[in-house]
This record gives sequence, C-alpha cells and structure tokens, in this order.
Amino acid sequence: MEMERPPIVSLSPGLIEAGRAGIMAGMAKLYFYYSAMNAGKTTTLLQSAHNYRERGMRVMILTPALDDRAGRGVVSSRIGLSDAAIPFGRDDDLLRRVRDDIDAHGKLNCVLVDEAQFLSRAQAWQLSDVVDELRVPVLCYGLRTDFRGELFEGSAALLAWADEMQEIKTICHSGAKATMTVRVDNAGRAVQDGPQVEIGGNERYVSVSRVEFKKIMRGEGRIDPAQCPLPFARED
Repeated sequence: MEMERPPIVSLSPGLIEAGRAGIMAGMAKLYFYYSAMNAGKTTTLLQSAHNYRERGMRVMILTPALDDRAGRGVVSSRIGLSDAAIPFGRDDDLLRRVRDDIDAHGKLNCVLVDEAQFLSRAQAWQLSDVVDELRVPVLCYGLRTDFRGELFEGSAALLAWADEMQEIKTICHSGAKATMTVRVDNAGRAVQDGPQVEIGGNERYVSVSRVEFKKIMRGEGRIDPAQCPLPFARED
C-alpha cells in the first residue's frame, strides 16, 4: 500500500525570512523582493516585521521620504495594514542611520526597506555594508521597472548586488502573470513621457503582462485604472 504523503505547505516570503534571515546568526544577507504594482510588497514587508517582533527581535523599517501617500514616516498596504517607519532622503547615508540606531537602541535584528526602487545606487551599496559590516539582514521590497519598462536606479543596483532575489507575483487583467507597470491618464491611455518618479497608486498605475504592455504602449486600446476596493481594506 502506498503511504499517504503529507500536504505541501506554501510559506510566504515574510514567514521564510523570519526563520532564515533573522534567526541564523552570522548568516546576514541582502534580499530584494521585486514585482509590478499591487503585488503585495508592503503587506509582505509588514508581515516580515511582525514575525521578527513576535520572536522578541527588533527591526528598523525605512521608507523614502518622497512617498508620503500614507503620511510621512508611515508604510501602509492596500489591505489596511500600516506601521511607523523612518523616512530617508536621497542623500542620506543609510549605513550611518543604522549605526546610529544601534548605538541609541541596542541590537538590531533586521532592516526592512519599503519602495526600494527609490534608493540611490550609493544607498543600495550602503545597505550591503549594513549586511557585511554590521551582520544585520536587509530585506528590500520594490518595483523592478518603471512605466517605460526601464529599471529604476535602486532596483538595478539591488539586482546586481543582492545575495538573494525573489519575485512577488501578481496578475494582469488578461489572466497572465503581470511583470510590467503602465502609467495611465484619466482616459486609461498609456503615458509614455514624463518624470520617472511620480507618486501614485491604483488611479495612475496598472500592472500588466509584457504582451499587454506592448499593446497599450502602441496605443492599442485602453486600461481602466480603477480597481474595486478590497472588502477588508481600512476605510478613510
């Protein structure tokens, strides 16, 4: 008689990192979790932070000061989860910020970075120093490419230097995996010019597959940027 196999349990990145990155002393790494828009990057970051704290560990959450959609120094997910964070500017030395935090508050078990695509190349290198010199794991979450399909500066650096990378997957309206992000105007047409950084959410950006990205960038059709609110999202 063939023995029944135990069920396969799928663990989220947040659960994995609490056991793999934070608990194993001396095994600090630089991680980059990337995706298109609305894949749950911030939700995963907040879950990771909770997992560390649940085990009595201290974390430091960093967020770019330019992204103040939820308020300055706040990271917030689409499903209503939020947490306090330390805002940083483009010229801030993140290695120094982490050193100062450790000097003021003691041992630090993990650094988590939201919207990591907005890091400068120098700041991505500084985060690698946090790992290599301070032996503190760093978990970065961000977009891989912008609305033109080009790498962000911070994402390009993390793709080059991270010890481990993982895609957080989301779905295109076509049913295929979404890997690209389109910036749309009020009519749902693709915006092809403008600054790389323009803070916005569901009303400006839509995640699509590469096939759909090519179509809308050629002007073939439009995409409705409006998305139905999640039933468990926090009301304003």
